[in-house]
Amino acid sequence: MAVRRGRPQTPAAMSTARSTRAQDDRPDPRAEALRRRHQVGSGRSDRGAWDPERHGSLDGYADDVVDLIDGLGLAPVVLVGHSVSGIIGALAVARAPECFDRLIMVGPSARFIDDEGYVGGFTREQIEAVLHDIDHDFAGWARAMAPALVGDAPPGVAEELEGLMRSNDGAPGASGMARAFLLADHRADLERVRVPALVMQASKDPFVPVEVGRYIESRLPHSEFVQLAATGHFPSLSAPAEVVAAIRAFL
Repeated sequence: MAVRRGRPQTPAAMSTARSTRAQDDRPDPRAEALRRRHQVGSGRSDRGAWDPERHGSLDGYADDVVDLIDGLGLAPVVLVGHSVSGIIGALAVARAPECFDRLIMVGPSARFIDDEGYVGGFTREQIEAVLHDIDHDFAGWARAMAPALVGDAPPGVAEELEGLMRSNDGAPGASGMARAFLLADHRADLERVRVPALVMQASKDPFVPVEVGRYIESRLPHSEFVQLAATGHFPSLSAPAEVVAAIRAFL
């Protein structure tokens, strides 16, 4: 969590939300690069806080975000969400717009499964196969996915991401959360986001096609779209400087 002193008389906090449930103490490259204008903090996620009923859908995670902002008295905040966390952020904004100043989404997807007139990137059968691998061979799935997800990242990034992903192996809720976001459809919620939003889309993302980012931007009432030169699904790892530049330009 980082506190940002932005526009005159309008303090805002910036919260970065990641898309993997991991015990992760690594410095976030975005936060490191924004250090001069933000006070940065990070910590471990509480796996025991996962509740199968509350977190059976992304709505429960959105409620968590709003509760956190209310509980810490941070409103209004700028929320930066990667992948599914971008959609969780959109749901939170729709619930409590007064808590948010702006929303920044990196590689979000409102629906992963193709539909009539909509490109999500996957068939239902492909998503079911991914969920099967997560349930039955989590380590193998992480090993196979990490190199594809980081794109043309510097050496060592794929291994770093694989380790981060594998730290979820056996964690309570890992399978449940995967189902909550891979089977979700939140396209109808996008028009309820009434704060300025930035949609960042990496090139050649194997998880979220460019069409998805364009679709989300077209449905958000007040939004901008930035096509990043970075490849893969984790531009904040493979090209943090480009991500930070886009965030600074938006802020």
